[in-house]
Amino acid sequence: MSDFWQNRPVLVTGGNGFLGSVVVQQFRAAGATVSAPRKAEFDLTVPGEATRMLAQYEPSHVVHLAARVGGIGYNQVAPAPLYLDNLLMGTHVIEACRHAQVEKTIVLGTVCSYPKFTPVPFHERSLWDGYPEETNAPYGIAKKALLVHAQVNAAQYGQKFAYLIPTNLFGPGDKFHPDVSHVIPALIKKCVEAKERGDSDIQVWGTGSASREYLYVEDAAAAIVRAAEVRDSAEPLNLGNNHEITIRETVETIAEVVGFTGKLVWDPSKPDGQPRRRVDASEAERALQWKAQVTFRAGLEKTVEWYLTHREEAERAT
Repeated sequence: MSDFWQNRPVLVTGGNGFLGSVVVQQFRAAGATVSAPRKAEFDLTVPGEATRMLAQYEPSHVVHLAARVGGIGYNQVAPAPLYLDNLLMGTHVIEACRHAQVEKTIVLGTVCSYPKFTPVPFHERSLWDGYPEETNAPYGIAKKALLVHAQVNAAQYGQKFAYLIPTNLFGPGDKFHPDVSHVIPALIKKCVEAKERGDSDIQVWGTGSASREYLYVEDAAAAIVRAAEVRDSAEPLNLGNNHEITIRETVETIAEVVGFTGKLVWDPSKPDGQPRRRVDASEAERALQWKAQVTFRAGLEKTVEWYLTHREEAERAT
């Protein structure tokens, strides 16, 4: 392992969250001195708070993971804060990093930024070829604006960035509360509770025909730590595991791992979300010398095991 991170001060916004906590662990394992301030200390949507944060911690590297996120249901009921809060947080962090002359700023994008109808697998060059899927658009467009911000600051001021676009993340520590959960934790919770009640069937949103690609959280964190060290470009990089699976197959696999043997009843009146989703991660694999290691099934088994032993923590609303 490189000694690059030995005693380097790294700040991770959102460092107490699902992905952020794993990123913090991996930076610390590599020797970095890591700060992970909470929203209660610094509300990054408020002007001046990011500047105050950097003045207190004086990091060499900032990894911006703080975000307001949720699944399809949350995207439908709260599109305005999903857009505005993510735009403001990223804007303030990028500018604060520029003024503080932070060595490098790592910004996390989202696969939701891709156009609704994008040739599969998604290549980074397709990012601007159309409008995102409607339920994801406010969040996705806010994140695309941060990409533009990074690119213009890099061009005009020489500010150093890495901009990473992970596909759907999953793993231990994910959010299972129905107001904010994404597809995998929502389905795990549904299957576990149905099994416990002895239900004969469960209702599932959509038709099951849409596809997704899932990236285990530890693989994503490894890519972020690696990019923080070696990547010096504001051009986006996809992070994925090169495996596309339908929502129907996803639910069937989750039910099998959980041990729910009832019927799956699909509700086609509910949205499927983006029709297909799989990214081409070959550029990240080349540029970072990184590759996803954990298979979907293996990661799913670890996630279910964690959920069953951390129910109260997993189901908190925040």
